[in-house]
Parts: sequence; C-alpha cells; structure tokens
Amino acid sequence: MLTDLTDDLAARLAADLPDAARREVAERYLDEPRGNRHGRAGAVFAPGTTEEVATILRFAHENRIAVVPYGGGTGLVGGQLTDEGTVPLVLSLERMSKIRAVHPGENVLVAEAGAILADVQEAAAEADRLFPLSLASEGSARLGGLMATNAGGVNVLRYGNARDLTLGIEAVLPDGTIVNALRRLRKDNTGYDLRHLMVGAEGTLGIITAVSLRLFQRPAKQGVAMLVVDSPTAAQELLQRAQHATGGGVSAFELISGQGLRFQVEAGLDVRQPFADIPEWCVLVDLGLPEAMDPETVLEDLFAAALEDELVSDGVIAQSAAQADALWQVRESIPEGNKRVGAIASHDISLPLGAIPDFLETAATRLQEAQGPIRINAFGHLGDGNLHFNQFPPEGETKADHAHKRDAISHIVHDLVHEMEGSFSAEHGVGRLKVDELERYGDPGKLIAMRTLKDALDPHGIMNPGAVLRAR
Repeated sequence: MLTDLTDDLAARLAADLPDAARREVAERYLDEPRGNRHGRAGAVFAPGTTEEVATILRFAHENRIAVVPYGGGTGLVGGQLTDEGTVPLVLSLERMSKIRAVHPGENVLVAEAGAILADVQEAAAEADRLFPLSLASEGSARLGGLMATNAGGVNVLRYGNARDLTLGIEAVLPDGTIVNALRRLRKDNTGYDLRHLMVGAEGTLGIITAVSLRLFQRPAKQGVAMLVVDSPTAAQELLQRAQHATGGGVSAFELISGQGLRFQVEAGLDVRQPFADIPEWCVLVDLGLPEAMDPETVLEDLFAAALEDELVSDGVIAQSAAQADALWQVRESIPEGNKRVGAIASHDISLPLGAIPDFLETAATRLQEAQGPIRINAFGHLGDGNLHFNQFPPEGETKADHAHKRDAISHIVHDLVHEMEGSFSAEHGVGRLKVDELERYGDPGKLIAMRTLKDALDPHGIMNPGAVLRAR
C-alpha cells in the first residue's frame, strides 16, 4: 500500500540531499502538451547525480511513496504525470544534463538522461558525427524520457528507434540499487540485457540516469523533395525505387495527406504550400548520400521514371538548404494545424507495410458508416509503418460537438489495427492514456511476463504507478 508524500516526509528526504535538489511544485511539472490531464505532486526533486537518484528511490522504496519520473514533459500519453492514487514524488532529471564524453572514433556519445535532444545532436555535430534521433519536440525533450518511451521520429527508417541507438545504460532500480551498464560495446553477450528491459519501460522499472549512444558518419550530401503521388500504394512503390536507387540512402520518407495541408491553410499557419493545388497525397523524401552521388540528380531521375509510370504527377526538388528546410516545415507544421483545428481523436499506430493502403481505405469506410461525416488526417513515417491517424469534425463544427464519439472512434481504429496485426502505440508509448488498450489488445502471455517483471523489480509498486500496467 502506497502512502502520500507529505510535507514531513519531503522534508526528511530533502535533509539528505543538496538544497539545489528541491524544486517548487510548478505547473510545468503537472501539465502535458495537449492539456488533457493535470497532475499533482507532494514535492519535486531534481537530483544532480546518480547517487542522489539512488538516495531518492531508496527513501521512496522504504516509505512506500510513488515516484513519477519527469523528463522534458513532452509526452502525449500521460506517462509524466498522475492525477490518481496517492500524492507522488515527481523526480525531474533536468539537472543531470551533461554530455559526459564523445568518442568520434568509436561513433559513441555518452550523456546523462536530462540532456536535451537538440544539445545531444549539436554535440555529435561538433564531432562531425550524426545522432539521428529527430522529432518535433527535440528542443525540449530529454534523453531519459526518449529512452523510456523508446522514441521513434522521422529517421527510424534508416537508423532505428531509441532502443536501436542505445549501446548501454546507467540506471537506478526501485530500491536504490545502481546498475552500471554504461558500456560502449557493440557485442556483449553476458546474460540478460538490462538495456533493452529499461528502454521502453516508461519509468516503471527504475530510472535511466545516463546512456551510451550510437553515432553515425554524417552523410556528405542531402537531397529533399516533395512529390505528389496518386495513392499510398504508389507512395510505397516510390519508396522501394528510392531505396534501390540510393543503396539504402533514404533517411526519411513521410506520407502526407491533403487534409493535413488544408488544415494548415484553415488554421492560418505561416507555411508556404509547395503546390498551387493541394494534392490528396504527397510524400516528403529526404536522402543522405555519399560524396560520389548527386542527390538532385538522383531525385530528378527518380521523379522522371515515376512520372512516366504514373506513380507521381508533380513535385518540388529543393535546390538549397533553405528550400529543404521549407519543405520540412510543411511536414513539421502538420501537428500544429491539427491542434488548431481540434481533433476528436488521435491515434499513433503502426502496421505491416503492406497493410497500410487497405487500412486507410477500410478505416475511412468504417468510420464514415459508424460516425458520419468526419474528416481524417493520416500522415507519418511510411517507411517504418507508423501512421498518425486523426479524426476531426466537419468544417464549421468543433471537436466539442463530437467529443462523445471519441471512445467509439478509437475502438473502430484500434480494432482494425489489431485485425491487421498492427500496434495501437507505435512511438508514443502506453503511459496512462492507453492502459485500457494494452489490456484489450495485448497478448496474455506478454502481459503476464510484464507483470512478473514489474513485481520482481518493484515489489511495492512505487515506480510510475498506473503507467503501462494498471496500478494495484
């Protein structure tokens, strides 16, 4: 049985820590980006070292106090705050933000879990290397949260997600035990790999305090284009051709629906649309190529051949870095357009690549038949099967007019995803928002194994209770 973090308990813990570790319970620790939840905290502690993290968890373990880990606060599934159960301790990693080491010859960077992703990218760039994890919130998202949720982003197609980019971890278990597995090795077959256990656990098995990350050689040349395609099926064929033409040099391949571009116009965003007439489907292609290949030529040849075969009908190939950034701005502005229009329901799903065209057609039909005239904006990382599939009210109406449909819409979408052997959570995690879905769609054997691991490592259930697995 957990207990509230009272002022007296918080004072006792504070006495064992430096003054800098205590933080005011500010609103930023209690809010989340979409404003759907508001958390609470008996106190906020921001340790400056791994040993201080261990002190905090040891105290929480001994006194049965819930601990909610807090990174950059950018999570979209409620994993970084709680509004149920006992009053928790919020543990922020903001003071543990050091880049501990960069080893260019090994293509390795070691950083603390509070490091902001953009700072990690910059540190890699200063060493003439690339850390490829990239997403819209990289200016505020912190490594610990990104590792805990196994974050994806736009470059998963080429480089993998957070788990694939992690070589080693340093972590603190719920009882305060420090796990020092911060290795820089590609091969280490010495028993259970705790790295893969902690990455993606969303802070329910302990706190990741530092990580060893894989770096890559920076591509010598970059090419970016936005091409109008006839359909998602045509987009998939175009991806295969691009991969073949570049020997796997496609860094990102983003599917964009016309609805997303129309929302940008409707919302009044300052985004220059690349086409005079907004197409129903287009793709953003980003190439990273060696010195011997000219990206503009590759893209021009790809477009010409695809045009002849009626896979594409129009396109824009960036002639400069500024033009490339402008095309990426179109893609990165889709979430803001969605936010301003107001979604009834949002879904972060993944599907087998071959199932995506059928899913898009079938889902639209089922939703229209069951819920009437709603607008659908489907976009995302086509190369790795991750779609953001969101539903909006008809033009002139608001999401409040249709809020009662949200759960029914999500069931339709997730039931179809399950039928097609996909996942209801591609890159945002489960958090507290999707616990019901995990119980509804999760494999029973996997759920038993997860609960067994949770009970073994966290017998008092102090770590992020209610996230991923239902608190009990």
